[in-house]
Amino acid sequence: MNAFLDALLHYDFLQGALVAGLLASIGCGVVGTLVVVKRIAFMAGGIAHSVLGGMGAALYFGVDPLLGALFAAIVSALLIGGVRLAWAAQEDTLIGALWAIGMAIGILFIAKTPGYATDLISLLFGNILLVPERALWFMGVLDVVLLVVVGLCYRQFVAVIFDEEFARLRGVPVSFFYLLLLCLVAVTVVLLIQVVGLILVIALLTLPAAIAGHYLHSLGAMMVAATLLGMAFTSGGLALSYGPDLPAGPTMILLAGAAYVLSALVARLLARYRAAQRARAGG
Repeated sequence: MNAFLDALLHYDFLQGALVAGLLASIGCGVVGTLVVVKRIAFMAGGIAHSVLGGMGAALYFGVDPLLGALFAAIVSALLIGGVRLAWAAQEDTLIGALWAIGMAIGILFIAKTPGYATDLISLLFGNILLVPERALWFMGVLDVVLLVVVGLCYRQFVAVIFDEEFARLRGVPVSFFYLLLLCLVAVTVVLLIQVVGLILVIALLTLPAAIAGHYLHSLGAMMVAATLLGMAFTSGGLALSYGPDLPAGPTMILLAGAAYVLSALVARLLARYRAAQRARAGG
């Protein structure tokens, strides 16, 4: 740990990686909580994997891959959301199709781009140590957009997440806010791609929020706790991976996964203890 802290003070790439992890944690904490509570992790997975098509096309045509990822993510979110609203029975099929088609298109474009092997590994598994400064600014802007939208539409999101039918009766335009929620998921996926890549996005998007959900029942409190947990996992994973020279992204996910398993066990034990206490009190 001391070696990592010393290196952090001297190397710009480690400082950039730390900032990237913190910025990604903001989006993953806020939007990840909505994903976990609404139970749309599979949708988020479909959006994440379809992003490769946009990134591959952007690389091929010489455009910033983050812009291509953002475009592909939002288009996929709107398609998935539109089908779910119109033909709910076809939702799973469409997600699976977009998942496969997006990755296939991306790989075809990347295969025709010089240096595709290195780029493909980086896109699939992330490389937080090589995040450029312009990407940090891009991530910062996306975080601001997420926070502003969630702050302005918080009550509507709560209504849509917990009871769509009641929200409709109250006059809330459920379809609009549902599609907006999926677009926020798309933006968050793009944020996380820089840190852990496409393959591991869903883990970092859902695990911190799921851990927070073991102990908290307020949506706002869950968002704050999930954000702090995400920051702990990204920073801790970066520190743990530095000494043995391990890939940072997978190390972060393993840390988050271990914390989730431990938290689930503790939450289960606490639930049993409370149930026993209630039984004794009632007897």
